[in-house]
Amino acid sequence: MSANTERYETAVARYFEAWNAEGRDTLTKAVAAAWTTDGTYTDPLADVRGHEGIADVITAVHEQFPGFAFRPLGPVDGHHDTARFGWELVDPKDGSAPVAGFDVIVLDGADRIRSVHGFLDRVPA
Repeated sequence: MSANTERYETAVARYFEAWNAEGRDTLTKAVAAAWTTDGTYTDPLADVRGHEGIADVITAVHEQFPGFAFRPLGPVDGHHDTARFGWELVDPKDGSAPVAGFDVIVLDGADRIRSVHGFLDRVPA
């Protein structure tokens, strides 16, 4: 594994820690560890900036899918300050994943996320 691959995988691991955080305090800390202060998150359903906005989006998803967890889908790929990866939102009761997508992140010099551009590949009807 190259140093760059490790860089991307570490940033993506922090990203999933934030998306799977339980409780607002834990979520707030995880978002701060993963994103820059003015970091952004954009997907077809959200366009927010800053830790509070990102935490609010994550909270809303967990309210819509209580008990579900995000997991990586496939490897992380990256170059320069940009990485891409797939993910699924999994129901722990039966292992189904009704939501899946693909995200592209841009990192700063300290390997924190400056921006996320998310794409939804599978969503429930």
